[in-house]
Amino acid sequence: QVQLVESGGGLVQPGGSLRLSCAASGFTFHYYVMKWYRQAPGKERELVAGVTIDGGRKSYADSVKGRFTISRDNRKRTLSLQMNDLKVEDTAVYFCKAEGMGTDTAYWGQGTQVTVSS
Repeated sequence: QVQLVESGGGLVQPGGSLRLSCAASGFTFHYYVMKWYRQAPGKERELVAGVTIDGGRKSYADSVKGRFTISRDNRKRTLSLQMNDLKVEDTAVYFCKAEGMGTDTAYWGQGTQVTVSS
């Protein structure tokens, strides 16, 4: 059974940090491009960051560049998102997604809530 389980969300003050994790099981993790998305209330889901299958290339939305860092550990089958200097506008549910290389296969996690508020 395929599972992507996010954790690490919570309530943090502006300027604070959080580290999200996504634990994968049930599929060949190192064959999948991994991404973080987020969805704020009343808004569409948006891509936050992505990382290639070997972790060699990373990409970020302009809104998080320089503040967020995506990483993966293929041995531990985990994806992470280090979020620093958090802003109120980063408040959203954060989802991890696995995308199969050259296929239409994709898996989503259930999401973890991040709330940035003073």
